[in-house]
Amino acid sequence: MWAADAVEKRLGELRDKSQAFAKAFADRTHLDNFSKSLLAIQMQKAEADGHKTTAAQEREARASKEYLDHLDGLRTAIEESERLRWELEVAKLAIAVWQTQSANERLERKTYGQT
Repeated sequence: MWAADAVEKRLGELRDKSQAFAKAFADRTHLDNFSKSLLAIQMQKAEADGHKTTAAQEREARASKEYLDHLDGLRTAIEESERLRWELEVAKLAIAVWQTQSANERLERKTYGQT
């Protein structure tokens, strides 16, 4: 069975990682939502450069360095968010295992008359 300090350490990890995950998720969501705005901005630039149809503007916008750089940043944000989400899951699972082990030990002590 885990010592109380090990459990407290896991709970501290959960607190720390949950704050980091919240920030990473907010960054990811912001970048995801900004994709639409950036695409519109780049389409306006393409129109100013003489691309008349919406399809041509979108093609140019999606091929622009700014948009491609943005997608790289979004990929990084998603990676970080997912990494932290899974670290949180692992910490939660470790606590769940500890709870199960503790319950099993209590039942065993009760069954065999130990206090």
